[in-house]
Amino acid sequence: MENETTKRRRNFDEAFKRDAVALLVKGDKTIKLLAQELGVSQWNLRDWKKRYGAPAPLRSSEVLEAELRALRRENERLRAQRDILKKTLGILVEPGSNASPA
Repeated sequence: MENETTKRRRNFDEAFKRDAVALLVKGDKTIKLLAQELGVSQWNLRDWKKRYGAPAPLRSSEVLEAELRALRRENERLRAQRDILKKTLGILVEPGSNASPA
């Protein structure tokens, strides 16, 4: 039979752990304060940070250069679309040759 002073072990799902790590990494609160607010131990947060808080792997320069080229192409395409829309709106706004002056 379980003693009343024995604490029941709680299980936290992965989403909770990842959210807790995100709050910890954000850095607005100390690990001690955040642990108290979440109702977990500081050690839990440290362990979760090791497991879920690993930085994203660095991307190679080739991948970054390819992404930059693609973004520049898209930027040019969007500029062309914007310029076409500006010209179209300008044509629609201009008064016609048969319009009488106000």
